[in-house]
Amino acid sequence: MSTESLYPFLHTGAADRDVLLRDVARSTAEKVAEIGRLRAQVVEADGDRIAACASAMAARFARGGRLLVFGNGGSSTDAAAMAALCVGGGAGARRLPAFALASDVATLTALANDVGFENVFARPVAAAGRPDDIAMGLSTSGGSANVLRGLAAAHERGLLTVGLAGYAGGAMAEAAARGEIDHLFVMPSSSVHRIQEAQTTTYHVLWELVQRALGPA
Repeated sequence: MSTESLYPFLHTGAADRDVLLRDVARSTAEKVAEIGRLRAQVVEADGDRIAACASAMAARFARGGRLLVFGNGGSSTDAAAMAALCVGGGAGARRLPAFALASDVATLTALANDVGFENVFARPVAAAGRPDDIAMGLSTSGGSANVLRGLAAAHERGLLTVGLAGYAGGAMAEAAARGEIDHLFVMPSSSVHRIQEAQTTTYHVLWELVQRALGPA
């Protein structure tokens, strides 16, 4: 998607600064309203399931489980943010063991070079995953092959599996229908920007609900 389609007012050649600022303000307001509507859709469709997922995650953490979280590109950044949220938290929050698999660059690049990029998450999950652990995979399209293989490896080993996808869920929705993903949350949008914003909200809510379920540190 070009910047012109996203921000047409930057390509009009208008010299009037006030007109430009009004267009920027309008565009910003439209995007804020758009993500607000998407978040409301997710809450309406999945609010109860998000709460159930958080309860299941809390039970795993209470038994000594860990979170293994992964994704590609911007989703990798979100995975790292979720891991940091669990480990760092805020004042009074429980510190939860979590690992963003793509942050281990040496392992990721070795597997990508020697085994294939589609296995960069499945291999670490297979090597280190324990039945009480949680695997969370993020994909805006729902079709990332390496995320799907990582979740499949986790499912085979008895980990709790959680997926965040966009659009209509893609291959992740098919995997969930087969029972290979225990909890899948789809952000029903065709905008990668809005999908990732809604996914960020979703994993923050999951973390907050896990904290409530586990109680004070």
